[in-house]
Formats: sequence, structure tokens, C-alpha cells
Amino acid sequence: MTKENYPDKEITEKIIGSAMKVHSFLGCGFQEVIYQRALGLEMEMIGLEFQREVEQNIFYRDHEKPIGTRRVDFLVEGKILVELKAISELEEVHKAQIINYLKAYRFEIGLLINFGEKRLNFKRFVLSV
Repeated sequence: MTKENYPDKEITEKIIGSAMKVHSFLGCGFQEVIYQRALGLEMEMIGLEFQREVEQNIFYRDHEKPIGTRRVDFLVEGKILVELKAISELEEVHKAQIINYLKAYRFEIGLLINFGEKRLNFKRFVLSV
């Protein structure tokens, strides 16, 4: 899959653009919840539908019954998982975490956004189903 044809490109670009506006204004150094609230305001202003801190079912393999729940930072347009961080540097464990979330929640697309660095750092993940 090339960069030009990944699923829901337009929505993920709007989310990333909103995150860039937040980071441009606030910079780094705040707690994650501050960035979460500001990102919610930005996405609201451009008309993206989202839920913040929403409980998601966790599924194991092909079993239909969930084995638990966990809150996600954002669920955008009912299909894109957005995980926020406000740390000095993203590590491989954070990337593995969002891939695991996508599998366990049964979503295809996720964004990992870190506001804690001097420049906004984001990664897009597409889980092949």
C-alpha cells in the first residue's frame, strides 16, 4: 500500500492537521490531557465527529464475546483510533501498543501522536485485516 492510497486518507490528514495546529500553539511541555482537550476543540471546529475517552471492547482472536474494555483517547468518525502521548520521545513499545490496540479493538486505522517533542511526531498505522 503506497502512501497515496491508504484508507481514509482524508480523515487522517484532517486529524494530523488539527494536531499540528495544537502543537504550533501550545508547543511541548503540557500534560497529555491538555493536548487531548485542545485537539478535541480543533477537530470540532472542522466538523470531524469523534468520541473522547470512550470505552472500547477488547476482543481475543476470533471470539465474538469481548474479554474486557479499555478507554481510547479518541475514536474519530467511528473508525479511526487516535492514541496521544506527551512524552520526550516515542519508543518502539508505543508503536507496538497501538498495533495491539487495533487488533484487540478490531479497527483498521490508527494514529499515534506525540505532543511531547519539540516538533509534533505522528505515525499512521494501517492494520491489514
